[in-house]
Amino acid sequence: MSDYAAVELQNLSYDKVIRGYDSLQDLYLACSSDDEETSSLPVVEVKIKNGDWIGSEVVVGKIVGNHPALHYMLYLPNFSKKKGDLSILQQFSDSFMRQVNLGVMLFDTNGRLVEISDMACTILGHNRSCIINKTIEELFAAVPEEHRLVNPSLLDGKIVRNHAVHWYNDHHRYEMLVDSNVLRDESEKIVGAYVIMKDVSNLRSLEAQLHRSDRLAMIGQIAAGTAHEIRNPLTSLKGFIQLLQSSLETKHLDKEVGFLAIMKNEIDRIHELVNEFLLLGKPKDVRYRPTSVAKTIRHILPIIESEANLHGISVLHVAESELPPVIADSELLKQVFLNICKNAIEAMENSGSLTIVERIDEHHIHIEVQDTGPGIPNYLLDKIFDPFFTTKENGTGLGLSVCQRIIHDMGGQIRVRSKSFGTAFTISIPYHE
Repeated sequence: MSDYAAVELQNLSYDKVIRGYDSLQDLYLACSSDDEETSSLPVVEVKIKNGDWIGSEVVVGKIVGNHPALHYMLYLPNFSKKKGDLSILQQFSDSFMRQVNLGVMLFDTNGRLVEISDMACTILGHNRSCIINKTIEELFAAVPEEHRLVNPSLLDGKIVRNHAVHWYNDHHRYEMLVDSNVLRDESEKIVGAYVIMKDVSNLRSLEAQLHRSDRLAMIGQIAAGTAHEIRNPLTSLKGFIQLLQSSLETKHLDKEVGFLAIMKNEIDRIHELVNEFLLLGKPKDVRYRPTSVAKTIRHILPIIESEANLHGISVLHVAESELPPVIADSELLKQVFLNICKNAIEAMENSGSLTIVERIDEHHIHIEVQDTGPGIPNYLLDKIFDPFFTTKENGTGLGLSVCQRIIHDMGGQIRVRSKSFGTAFTISIPYHE
């Protein structure tokens, strides 16, 4: 019942496994007492392997034999680790380690892991049985010292409070706040240490989203105030360039005509950029009405397939049998789907497949656009929705920002996940029956 193997208990002194009486002799005398007022059996506490002490009545007998040393036999008639036998503190400790949404690790003075919570096992990506009793060095042998969750200096008394840590296991990325400190006994002697990890990934994601929304709102306000002022001179410049082109063509000044063509193309690029700025603000003439996402995708599917064929890419569309309508602007939805599909096609560089999957759950319609490209590095995933961030040579860095703004205004969200074998964007839009 103590969880110890026999070999682990052999040769341990009495006070290492039993407490409540100073010695076996005292305990034997208590059991042998003829005092009528103490007719009940003595109670001791027995140490179990996880460090807890469990109370039990005890019967002690003296073994008589030829051996000169005294031998005692202890019988524990009701020694049990059942819940009813645990103290409230012990029950709380057991429940805390199994159910709390915190990563908790306890180490002894040798840096050996003696207890770990279920959440900490999830964060580390290991089963409890595989890592219990391992030292800090063994636990993090494959991790550079500066990136370890736990440092051996922990046992030197170094206190850590709210230390921000980025941690990756094979399946998940965590952003955490870590606290650690030593444990001391009554005489202030260090007897171990603890580490507590709080997963704040969702909080960080929300903060980043709010920060990004603030930036989009600021850019939108600037765009709304300046876009028309930019458009007017652009229109004048474009008109005069066209007049000059006609004049120079009649004089057969082909070189100068080529220069003007370049200027006209650059003005067109500026014009497109201004249009994207306007979409970051409150888009004009937006018409929110019941819209079929399935029909919207079918309308633009020939355009996507045509673009994909030019790059040698196959397109697979997995349709849902029946999708309820969403409240949205169908033209803006087309812009979002086209933009994300176009990005996926460009990422695959003339080979691969593009998959568009429709799904539905209790509250949202999900459209997943997945490519088989090289993927997006982890250190760039948090930046791809930032205004002006782009990895394209001629990109403006506003495409995904505009898409996110459009979907957010419809009450939805865009999520992205990426591996070395491809990237998947999921557009989720709420619907109402």
